[in-house]
Amino acid sequence: MLQWLVDQLGPWSWWILALSLLAAELVMPGMFLVWFGLGALLTGLLSLALWGDFFWSWQAQTICFIAFSLVSILLGRRLLRDDVANSDEPLLNQRSANLVGRTATLEEPIREGRGRIKLDGTWWVVQGPDLDSGTRVMVMSARGHDLMVDTA
Repeated sequence: MLQWLVDQLGPWSWWILALSLLAAELVMPGMFLVWFGLGALLTGLLSLALWGDFFWSWQAQTICFIAFSLVSILLGRRLLRDDVANSDEPLLNQRSANLVGRTATLEEPIREGRGRIKLDGTWWVVQGPDLDSGTRVMVMSARGHDLMVDTA
């Protein structure tokens, strides 16, 4: 049935698939189907030029679609990864990493390597040497949601 549909629609079947994938991308979260839609679009462009040729079977079209999709995925990942690296605020969604270098007063003493501080209205679990509450500490690094501190 699928081959019959492709034979009836000719090269336009790839354009219909491309538009369907791109439309589905609009309603689904993430950037996943856009790369397959681009692969179908490129295969449709190639099909317009090669449709009457004997070697342009559905197998060759499928191989081209897979190849174009893989190339667009790889290029898209590279393009998007470079965009994230050039962000003007690389620590925007890493709240604990933004606290490195800040000082605070221990609200709960550090015992057996763990205690708590309050920064910007939020309680944070801290790790460091045993210290009494009321001691000023500086955030040295962040590991997940835990902050590593030392005396300020």
